[in-house]
Amino acid sequence: MTCAALTLGATAQAQASINFIANSWYDQQHPHTLFGYTEWAETVRELSNGELDPEVYTGTVLLAPRAALQGIRDNIVQVAHHAAIFTPSELPVANAVQELGFNFSDPLVTSLAVTDFSLNNAAQLEEWEEVGVVYLGAYTTSPYVLFCREPVRNLREMQGKRIRTAGSMVSQWVEQAGGIPVNVPSSEMYSGLDRGSLDCASNSPLDLITRSLWEVAEHTTMLPTGMYWSGPQWGYNPDFWSGLSEEHRRVLMEASAKAMTRMIVQYVKLDESSLAEAREKGNNIYEPEGDLLESAENFREAAISEIYDVARERHGIQEPEALIDDFLATYEKWEALVAEVDREDEEALAELAMREIYDKLPDDYAVR
Repeated sequence: MTCAALTLGATAQAQASINFIANSWYDQQHPHTLFGYTEWAETVRELSNGELDPEVYTGTVLLAPRAALQGIRDNIVQVAHHAAIFTPSELPVANAVQELGFNFSDPLVTSLAVTDFSLNNAAQLEEWEEVGVVYLGAYTTSPYVLFCREPVRNLREMQGKRIRTAGSMVSQWVEQAGGIPVNVPSSEMYSGLDRGSLDCASNSPLDLITRSLWEVAEHTTMLPTGMYWSGPQWGYNPDFWSGLSEEHRRVLMEASAKAMTRMIVQYVKLDESSLAEAREKGNNIYEPEGDLLESAENFREAAISEIYDVARERHGIQEPEALIDDFLATYEKWEALVAEVDREDEEALAELAMREIYDKLPDDYAVR
């Protein structure tokens, strides 16, 4: 073959690849970015033999956290992470289900259950279509804990503390327990704690290291204050998604299954190692005292009994029983499925996600 023919072949191969923009507003080392986008992009290239070529943007260089949904819709990006708590009026179904976040503490089961629910529940699917996004998989945080400038181990020490929260339910508990909820993005935790505009922040333990919170919050209280999962880890622009071949759409499903399960397994490990490292750096790590723990547990019991009213009154869900009961049943299903698999076997978990979720989607899922 001549050099000209080789050049022509290489050019044709390059032209055949589909380059697209993927965005995660988390920093490069956060699990949602590192495993959910950076490594995910390599998996997409590998599974597609280079035919799909994501260009990954991280942090807020391209889109601010609150702008991700609009960025997907306007095709500024072809796929992005979006936290639905930033757009409650546009995503009432997703936010109604998120109200249960204070009541769960298993990120692996939750991530798989949320994905299953979000790809199959009729009300949720209708919402994704209405806002102009193709949902392909979940993210889930680990249970948030408290990072504070001063010790907050009991209700007395919590009084009057300005606490960064995410979501309405945990904000209600903070207020009930005597604190002052402050709703700011997680990207503002460090500066708020450093300046003293925040006394505490609630987020995942790994942020002690990945966001250097150990420098500005010397006291960590291991009180679970909810997990977050609202919105897609991978939300696609509908026109881009519909323009892909069935084979390429299946590649993206498989890449999601692999990245989602790896993301959660590694997230949990990073939490554990971050707590150990923060302790070595002098961070004080406490278990909550009885009255603080009892306050949170009592609130959880009340929250689960009031969830239907909350979904109806706060989010305008017309049939909250059907919505919430479907999610709870899906969660129970995944508790049983995960119990049969090694929780640290990423390959087995990805195969489980493919078999029980993605392989059951129709070939024309979300194609319009």
